[in-house]
Amino acid sequence: MKFRAVFNRMHRLFFSSKQDLAIATCSFHSDNIEENKLLNQLRIRIEATGPLSVADYMKEVLLSPSSGYYMKKDVFGSHGDFITSPEISQVFGELIGIWFYNEWLKVGKPQPLQLVEFGPGRGTLTDDLLRVFSKFMPHGTQLSIHFIEVSPHLRKLQALKLCSTDTEEGIENDLLPTKYGFPLKWHSSLESVPENFSLFLAHEFFDALPIHKFQKTTDGWKEILVDYRGGQLQFVLSRSPTPASKLLIDPNENRDHVEISPETGVILDQVLKRMKEDGGISLIVDYGHQGTKTDTFRSFQGHKLHDPLEKPGEADLTADVDFSFIKKCAKNKAVIFGPVNQADFLKNMGIDVRLEKLMESATPEDQKSLKSGYKMLMSPDEMGERFKFLALYPVVLKDRLRKYPPAGF
Repeated sequence: MKFRAVFNRMHRLFFSSKQDLAIATCSFHSDNIEENKLLNQLRIRIEATGPLSVADYMKEVLLSPSSGYYMKKDVFGSHGDFITSPEISQVFGELIGIWFYNEWLKVGKPQPLQLVEFGPGRGTLTDDLLRVFSKFMPHGTQLSIHFIEVSPHLRKLQALKLCSTDTEEGIENDLLPTKYGFPLKWHSSLESVPENFSLFLAHEFFDALPIHKFQKTTDGWKEILVDYRGGQLQFVLSRSPTPASKLLIDPNENRDHVEISPETGVILDQVLKRMKEDGGISLIVDYGHQGTKTDTFRSFQGHKLHDPLEKPGEADLTADVDFSFIKKCAKNKAVIFGPVNQADFLKNMGIDVRLEKLMESATPEDQKSLKSGYKMLMSPDEMGERFKFLALYPVVLKDRLRKYPPAGF
């Protein structure tokens, strides 16, 4: 499937006029619209052009320049709405750094080299990776860092974490030296990243990309939309098929409810094209499934589940990544390894040895923190089985990878 063409066509056609809708059974009450600027904007848009796809709703809620969730505050860590693996333990990022370094060595240490991270959060993961790179990479390695980040607020947090200087001028010019000596540049999309051999990293990135939601009925596939009625946002069901349902759903789909992210397909196409033409290695880490789950769209606020239609812009929106969809996008375009459970990947990469080494010089308080972090990363009841690792390589390396498969998998 040509995901870029589908994506563009879908948005040209989608909701050119008010849709004929049936109200679904699920709706959520919102506070007075005057108390939420983004809710007011959504109401006006829906009244003018009709109900929104869940994908368009997610875009507005997460990335609206004035009120979007990611655009205005630090949402990570114990004081935010969720916590990520790099924030839990330095070992997580260190092992990913070792993995990338090892795979780079195996393909001949090509230069210039780029680390390209999608949605880098606070920059904690790249900070751990660069600490590894600075110790192991040969002196004089031509390495640059490229962040795909649209949030001005998060760019500032990333600069604070990684850079030896925190000047507005540097951030506005999208270029700053890091404390490790490697330059950092920000981008709004992959298109402006230089065309060099790249280490592509996407950790908890694809789960935040917009999804379309579809429900199978006796009359065929219908799309779940977001409407504003009776002073509240509501999920509604289209009375007839939408362009998205006609273009995106696999004819062989056997589930009765599916979530599809066309933007995931577009970004993967871009990455795979880069890997083919310029060389590269990709690592995707996220929570997800292999084409088995149905309704996973949800919201988090203060580390607790939150109504996704309540107080838009004040809570995170997310959906489990469909790794079978990623593999379908990459089929015949890349060599695919995984997905494997996070616990298995980290165990294969030597997390137990690294933990033991850190424990030797840690204070009793730090030892407690290290053990707690290890449990969260590895336990099946926490992150150990829910999070998956998937790696992509250029097809040209197929024979070599058969002989020397990647570590961790």
